[in-house]
Amino acid sequence: MVQHHIQPDSEIPASKQLFDQIQFAIASRQYPPGHKLPSTRQLAMETGLHRNTISKVYRQLEETGLVASIAGSGIYVKAQGHEGGTQRQSPILKQYPQASSIVQQSLDELLSQGCSLNEARELFLAEIDWRLRCSARVLVTVESRDMGAGELMVQELESALGIPVQLVPLEELEQTLERTNSGTVVTSRYFIQKAEAIAAPKSVRVIPVDIHDYGEEIEIVKTLPKDSCLGCVSLSGGILRIVDVIIHSLRGDDLLLITAQVNDKYKLNALVRSARTIISDQASYDAVKRAILDARDDLIRPPKLVCSENYIGTKSINLLKRELGLG
Repeated sequence: MVQHHIQPDSEIPASKQLFDQIQFAIASRQYPPGHKLPSTRQLAMETGLHRNTISKVYRQLEETGLVASIAGSGIYVKAQGHEGGTQRQSPILKQYPQASSIVQQSLDELLSQGCSLNEARELFLAEIDWRLRCSARVLVTVESRDMGAGELMVQELESALGIPVQLVPLEELEQTLERTNSGTVVTSRYFIQKAEAIAAPKSVRVIPVDIHDYGEEIEIVKTLPKDSCLGCVSLSGGILRIVDVIIHSLRGDDLLLITAQVNDKYKLNALVRSARTIISDQASYDAVKRAILDARDDLIRPPKLVCSENYIGTKSINLLKRELGLG
C-alpha cells in the first residue's frame, strides 16, 4: 500500500509534496489505471493535511488528465494512450463501432497468455498488420527540459528491443509525425496527455511505459542514519527534482541530500567527496565509479555506491515487446 508522508515545516508546499508523490505513484504504476485513490478523509488522517488541500491536489491531478472524478464513487486513475483502446479510424470501424474494442480485448487476452503476434496473425490480420507497420518506427518523446529522462528511455529500449529508437522533444513531436505514415510513440505517464493530444489526430498510437517504483532504493533511504549525506546521480534533471521532493517528504531534514546530473562534473566531484551513500541510475553508474576512483586520495572512506534498476519497469518493456511483435 502506498503511504504518503508530508513534512509540515518544509519550504516545499504541502500540496506540492502530495501532488508529486501521487503523480510518482501513478507514473510508477503503484496506482495503476482504474485504481481508486484514497478518499480525502483517508488522506487527511494519513498526512495530517486539511481535506480542502487534498481536494485541491485532486483537482490539479484531474486537470493534468491523470485521474477522473466519478460522481458518488471517487477519484480514479485514468487509462492513457493505447490503454484506453485508441485506434485508427477506418470505414470498417465506422460500420462496426464495437469492432475496435472487441479486437483489442481479444488480442490483449491472447498476449497475456503468451501468444505471439505471428501466432495471432491468422485471426487478426488487419489489426496485426497495422501494429507491425507501427513497429517500424519507435519514437520516445519527453519535454525538452528533461531530455535526460528521454535518453535513459532510449538506451534501455534499444537494449531491450534490439531496434533503433528515436528521441524527439515533445515540442517537436507534431512536426516529426507529419513526416511519417506510421509509428509508435513511447513516453512516461508524466507526458502521456500531451503526447496523445498530438499523436491521436494523426492515427499514431501512444504507449505509456511505467517507470521503476524504486522500492529498494526507498528502503535504503529510510534506513540511513540521521544526519547522513546521501548523493543521487542521474542523466535526468527531472528525475532528480522528483527525488528531492520524495526523499524530503520521507526524511525531512534528517538527511543531507546532494544531487547531480552526471554531465555536471563539478557537482559530481563535490558529491562523491561528501556523500556516504550514492544512488545512481545505470546510465551514470560508470561515470560515478570513475569519479570516486579519481577522488580516492581525498576520501577517508569511499562512499557506498548503489546502482538502480532500469528507469522503465520490466513489465512495461515486456508488454512493449509483445505490442511491437518483438517478443
